[in-house]
Amino acid sequence: MSPDAYLQMAETESEHWWFRGRRDVLRSVLRRLALPSRARVLEVGSGTGGNLDMLAGFGSVSGMEMDETARRLTEQSTGARFDIRAGRCPDDLPFHGERFDLICFFDCLEHIADDVASLERMRDVLAVGGKVVVTVPAYQWLWSAHDVHLHHHRRYSRATLAACAAKAGYRIERITYFNTLLLPLAIAVRFVDRLFRRGESSGDAVPSSALNALLYRIFSAERHWVSRGALPCGVSLLAVLSAK
Repeated sequence: MSPDAYLQMAETESEHWWFRGRRDVLRSVLRRLALPSRARVLEVGSGTGGNLDMLAGFGSVSGMEMDETARRLTEQSTGARFDIRAGRCPDDLPFHGERFDLICFFDCLEHIADDVASLERMRDVLAVGGKVVVTVPAYQWLWSAHDVHLHHHRRYSRATLAACAAKAGYRIERITYFNTLLLPLAIAVRFVDRLFRRGESSGDAVPSSALNALLYRIFSAERHWVSRGALPCGVSLLAVLSAK
């Protein structure tokens, strides 16, 4: 992502409905993974650190982030409580010889040109019995200027994400769409953006407090379903993987 995108993320991810709702959904999924009591956790593409406190509820957290601005913002916001290292997938992995019980790609894989090689390389640092949790944006037909602004390479379908994971040597334990209830709204926003030939979407800005609270409640409510089953469609996809 561009430095400007990281700065905007740092300003909004603590209160924006999408970041908060996604953390609630992810927390509910991770609680059902039966991780070790003090798991070693790695977030790949840790950005400006918005997920680190949530992940700290599951163990000792490290992060890998290629952008210097994002790493600096993380240090400022977390007080250097986490081990965040410079690195880039798939060729520059800074955790040689270490093993993690949980490796997270939270809306990261779509930013990487070689997604298969990146997942495959993570097997080098995945502990025996460890899990990889991936979230990505769904549906190439939802592609917009917002994806371009965020430097995405692609959006995924259930089939393309499953194929990517299988090629990288993983067993798919579960895969589901999520952010389902707000899919009609996302489609409407994309339609309006295309109709009026808008550039970057305004979706990164925090909406009014009332709307922000409403959207958060709708998105967060999905944690009760996503943690237990699969949803048939949605703006995003989630997969839980283990090594074959």
